[in-house]
Amino acid sequence: MTDKVDFWFDPLCPWAWMTSRWMEEVESRRDVEVTWRVISLGILNEDNADNHHHGHVESMWLVRVVEAAARAHGDEYRKKLYDAMGTRRHPGGVEDLEQIIAESLEEVGLPAELAAAKDSAELDDALRASTEAAQAVAGQDIGTPCIAVNGVGFFGPVFTPAPKGEDAARVWDGALTLASYPGFYELKRGREKGPDFS
Repeated sequence: MTDKVDFWFDPLCPWAWMTSRWMEEVESRRDVEVTWRVISLGILNEDNADNHHHGHVESMWLVRVVEAAARAHGDEYRKKLYDAMGTRRHPGGVEDLEQIIAESLEEVGLPAELAAAKDSAELDDALRASTEAAQAVAGQDIGTPCIAVNGVGFFGPVFTPAPKGEDAARVWDGALTLASYPGFYELKRGREKGPDFS
């Protein structure tokens, strides 16, 4: 049976980026069908006094462009733009978000005019609904990434670096085993390393 996976990402989150690379490895080794969806750190942290932190307010720029592209040109552009943006931002180290947006739109063959969506609140209700959908399956106290498998959601997993090959498949099997247990809530240890994109 094919597992239906929803994967919520914010393009600015390095941890979501690494988990998404793991998810790609899983797709090639397990019977899964992934729907890529947007979650916004800006929305998740809008009531936080520290929301001025780079990656919260600015995350709205990228998720607005991603969602506008998907609405205008098809859902597959969520993943295509995420890959283009994330490659520039994370392993590429590009800090200029306007550059990331412009280059990513060009890479995937979308009109440059879509960059204007970064300053428009037109799709913010849709972004809020997508963020709240992640919270509905995984709880209010989550961040990004968030994954749901056949409707059962969880925050993470968080890796550095992301598992590859059969390691990726084994970790997936373990994550599914934990997530499928109704009483399971949390497994965590201290994070002592920053993102490793190797």
